[in-house]
Amino acid sequence: MKKNLFTLALIASSLLAWYFPDHFISVRGYKLTNLIVPLLQLIMFGMGTTLALSDLAKAVKMPYGIALGAFLQFCIMPLLGYLIAKALRLDPEIAAGVILVGSVAGGLASNVMTYIARGNVALSVVMTCVSTLLSPFLTPVLMKFYAGCYVPIDTLNMSLEIIKMTIVPVACGLVFRRIFARAFQEKRQLMDNILSFISMFGICFILAVIIAPSKELIRKAGAIVLLAAALHNGLGIALGYFGARGLSFLLPGKLSEADCRTIALEVGMQNSGMATGLAISVLKSNAAALAPTIFSVWMDVSTSLLANYWRKKTPAPLRKDGSFC
Repeated sequence: MKKNLFTLALIASSLLAWYFPDHFISVRGYKLTNLIVPLLQLIMFGMGTTLALSDLAKAVKMPYGIALGAFLQFCIMPLLGYLIAKALRLDPEIAAGVILVGSVAGGLASNVMTYIARGNVALSVVMTCVSTLLSPFLTPVLMKFYAGCYVPIDTLNMSLEIIKMTIVPVACGLVFRRIFARAFQEKRQLMDNILSFISMFGICFILAVIIAPSKELIRKAGAIVLLAAALHNGLGIALGYFGARGLSFLLPGKLSEADCRTIALEVGMQNSGMATGLAISVLKSNAAALAPTIFSVWMDVSTSLLANYWRKKTPAPLRKDGSFC
């Protein structure tokens, strides 16, 4: 039940927003979509408090997994988004949203899914950090290249928005953890529970305030966007896993089965919260925000099922010759 709590919360918030949309559009004239960016910043702050500078140093010890993950994250996933949008002939703003999901950093929930799947949690955390740090520079360029034909892209504004949305709150979280190191050490479980609850509530609230004003658009295009989400997520996981398996054959002993699971989940799960925030704050489009919203639900449900399946199968250990098959 605990493993599936986040998935159940996402489904519940989606249903509430669908059947009672008026409660999730505005309160006394204040549009609730204005809370998306602050909530995302709070979630990223929470991520920062879970990190230590030593986590970033681990990247030096895991260069192959980091490099493969970054390549798939920022070279293959945006291209997949573009090809899927073209193949399904999506409307321009929805197509831009699909490409945006493919162009952002790895999702925060991938760390939890990796833990459930008996993957390499340290590698997952570092991969998320690296892709988040790269996103202010790469995401705007990728959006200009792939989505510029659909909607106008202000690369500088998008870059600054990503920095404001992710880098600044993560850095503040690191500093906060540093200042209150003793409290974090003594109350580690309590702090983790509080921050996990805030993150879960924030993601569910963001999902609800996007669904509520988009009911008609979901009725019209929801099924085709769900198909796009399934294709993008499924192909990302497959490319991540089998790409890592291929690399492990070329470089025996460098990647384990647990690492392959980690890379698959990290590549397949995009930061849909960041994509939603950028769609609202930079693209100014609820239609563009529809794709990351539906992607968020699909990714969390599908990857939680995969993670629980992998949990039942202990990762094969590395052999003396460096293989794990």
